Amino acid sequence: MNPLFPHTTSKWLGLALGFCLFAASFVASIAFGQTRIAFGTVVDAFFHYDQHSTEHLIITTTRLSRAVIAAVIGASLAIAGALMQALTRNPLASPSIFGINAGAVFFVVMAITFFSMHSLSQYMWIAFIGAGVSAIMVYMLGSLGRDGLSPIKIVLAGSAITALFVSLTQGLLVVSEQNLQAVLFWLAGSVAGRSLEMLEPVMPFMAAAWGIALLIGRSVNILTSGDDIAKGLGQRTVAVKMLMAVVIVILAGGSVAIGGSIGFIGLIVPHIVRGLVGVDYRWIIPFCAFIGASLLLLSDVAARFIIMPQEVPIGVMTALIGTPFFIYIARRGFNKE
Repeated sequence: MNPLFPHTTSKWLGLALGFCLFAASFVASIAFGQTRIAFGTVVDAFFHYDQHSTEHLIITTTRLSRAVIAAVIGASLAIAGALMQALTRNPLASPSIFGINAGAVFFVVMAITFFSMHSLSQYMWIAFIGAGVSAIMVYMLGSLGRDGLSPIKIVLAGSAITALFVSLTQGLLVVSEQNLQAVLFWLAGSVAGRSLEMLEPVMPFMAAAWGIALLIGRSVNILTSGDDIAKGLGQRTVAVKMLMAVVIVILAGGSVAIGGSIGFIGLIVPHIVRGLVGVDYRWIIPFCAFIGASLLLLSDVAARFIIMPQEVPIGVMTALIGTPFFIYIARRGFNKE
């Protein structure tokens, strides 16, 4: 299938449109909810702030931080998914399907249950460790056998590790029911009730990971052509793979530390982006950032209206969107796009 934006000029145009979509989604996230706020009021809240205005208070104290956090998580998961699909050469790869999110959530729940940790900075490091351990386990399990790593084996390994960590998490909650409420949002995934202070500990690491992802786009292109070709071109494939793995763990682990288990963004967005710009990762990464952020922002907006005045957890919304897409990709098979 030919990409929608095949040439460099059209890709720049597409990137500008992606930014516009992101900007519109960001404004929608601030304006829509149980209290609907006009666009003019949103603008006034930033440029003519009135501390006595209830709408201005809602925007600056609640919805702005929620929108920023949703955008950061959406962009991070989309970039992580794109790099995972390149690293494993598997169209089904994503942090949620390969157990990275489940591992991070399990380690956070274990820290709360056994070590009484309640600091976000502690959650951050625990989530990073859990994501890393899960990634190593999936890689090792998928590499067993004489044939080594293959797309089908790594999907099976990811499914097995996900099931393992989900079961262990549920077991911990059964043993210690008093911690159920404290970790419930980690299980469903949510950006509600988050403040920008929660983002501060992880933001430097995630921003650095974004920058590295943008810089290694050309190296990822070479890697996807095959290890033999990449080595023939002088690329240090092991170093590139290790760098990609570190970026994936930081982005997925950081996202879990803030919002809990939010799935399928890393699966859906890279496929959408490849349909727009092709297989050049120098373009895939920035497109994934804008479209991933937009998709999670719009999912969060939709989650506010389904069962008003209550909200559907955003992790449930992304699952409703992502599960049919996963089935479609699985049925289509592992052919290269």
